[in-house]
Amino acid sequence: MGRVGAAGAKENTAHQQVHGGTELTTTRTPRHHTTGDDFLPWLIPGTALLVATAFLGAWLGGTLGAALSGAGWNPPPFSLETMSALVQEGPAAVWPTASTGAVTAGMGTVFGGTLALLITLTLLVRRRSARPTGLAGRRELSGLLPKGAATRARQLRPSLAKSGRLAPDDTGNLLGNLEPGGPELRSSYEDVELDLMAPRAGKSTGIAVPRVLRARGSVLLTSNKADVYSVTRAERERAGRVWTFDPQGIAHTPRTLWWDMLADAATIEGARRLAGHFVGAVNDDASKRDFWISAAQNTLTALFHAANRGGRQVGEVLGWLADPADRTPIDLLRDAGMSALADQLQGTVQGAVETRDGIYETARQCVACLLDPTIAAWVSPDAALPQFLPERHALSCDTLYLLSKDGGGSAAGVIAACADSVLRAGVVAAERMGGRLDPPMTAVLDEAANVCRISDLPDLYSHFGSRGINVVTLLQSYRQGTRVWGEAGMDALWGAATIKLLGAGLDDADFVEKVSRLVGEHDVSTVSYSRGKDGRSRSTSYRLERILPADRIRALPKGTALLLATGVKPALVRLRPWYAEPGADRIATAAQAEVKAITARAAEAIAR
Repeated sequence: MGRVGAAGAKENTAHQQVHGGTELTTTRTPRHHTTGDDFLPWLIPGTALLVATAFLGAWLGGTLGAALSGAGWNPPPFSLETMSALVQEGPAAVWPTASTGAVTAGMGTVFGGTLALLITLTLLVRRRSARPTGLAGRRELSGLLPKGAATRARQLRPSLAKSGRLAPDDTGNLLGNLEPGGPELRSSYEDVELDLMAPRAGKSTGIAVPRVLRARGSVLLTSNKADVYSVTRAERERAGRVWTFDPQGIAHTPRTLWWDMLADAATIEGARRLAGHFVGAVNDDASKRDFWISAAQNTLTALFHAANRGGRQVGEVLGWLADPADRTPIDLLRDAGMSALADQLQGTVQGAVETRDGIYETARQCVACLLDPTIAAWVSPDAALPQFLPERHALSCDTLYLLSKDGGGSAAGVIAACADSVLRAGVVAAERMGGRLDPPMTAVLDEAANVCRISDLPDLYSHFGSRGINVVTLLQSYRQGTRVWGEAGMDALWGAATIKLLGAGLDDADFVEKVSRLVGEHDVSTVSYSRGKDGRSRSTSYRLERILPADRIRALPKGTALLLATGVKPALVRLRPWYAEPGADRIATAAQAEVKAITARAAEAIAR
């Protein structure tokens, strides 16, 4: 801190570097340091002002009470004599013609109203001060406020251009309310979202369920639990048809559809993508593939494409894998004019026995879930059931629930393949509509790292947004994403997401520190006093501090989230869970009925 020289010296300013940031120190002319004795002269006038204020409230309340009781408006003199009479003899001495009860009630009303006003103002000030300095406010978030969201929606959706007042859910996806006590914030339908929250931090109640309930077009949901399904199924039936793909009995729903998995293998690219989903389901890190994984994907690509071109089914593909010497897939590829692919498959079959067996065994492990006839039935033709067609779903208001367990034996490969098929069908439909789907498609990839490992999802993310496909990927942590897509892939997904919500319980120290740096720093002033031979002086210093230190980000309360939107300062939002919204009673009743039905089906399945 600067020192003050002789009395009357001019104010001077000094700069110095502190803790990597800039500290600005301002030293003022000597001034007397305030002590407790300095307040004594103010004690008497302060007490007088307090007494006068209390008397004013009693005088006004009593007069109002007397007037309302029928005694008329007849205020007594506002004087010391009146105050003395009120204190010594009570209200009857001041308002003799009025009811004492009415006068007292009037006083209580005035004092109560004043107290309520003071409490309200205090709460408003505290709520405004609750938002850390440096975070975004209404001005910075104007594009996400209702007016800005409506303007953006009219630009993105031609069907709304000439509409009158828009329903809130037509303008964008609800993110939550700006903290503290701010308006609701909505992202646009060209935004793509990445949400990171710990378990039981509000992912389902505050994000997944509201997104499904509020969707205007078709919906795709992946999950390894039946919670979102049970809450939203009845409501989504009011919007369109509900398709439930539940090969492992998460919700114990009977099979009411079939999906032609091999239809996506009509091209080599489609066959490679299909094979990649099964490989990704058993490979922990898409960025670390050894020889066996890559060779297995090549073999599955050839077999899937051969089955498609030859009109064969999943069971025959499993048979080819069980018997590498079977030349049927090679012949089918040659008949289809795919000589190069046939030669490659033949080379694998005719290679060293150890190598061939290793490749085929790896491929068998990748599609092991299809060995379960219950799972295979969902992706095999069934004339008795309707066929799910992704291209029709993209243009509808229907809902597709893709449910699967995670871990060993899961149908995650099938789930990822179906989700990818729907998303790519949406892209094709958008291109035919002139660029964007209208109404947009909503894809909620809950537990994406466990049951929906689309290997190139980071590369496709921004492309989906430009096509009117609003994708929301839900992860428990940043590290969970790196295990699936690798460091580079997760960084790409983070960069492609235009909306990021970071909720409670993020315990990755490196990641939280990175977020803290992204939120930034702000100036904090500190006033200090020093004593010298010429008197006392006051100094004001400024230093840079983190807006949100890492420990505060980790300790975000449940139900709140840090919002990182492209081109906007970070903001703090409060999620709006579905059970706190209008109509929640009806939805809760339907959800309870659905849970009972799931429980009954589960008991029946166990009994069988």
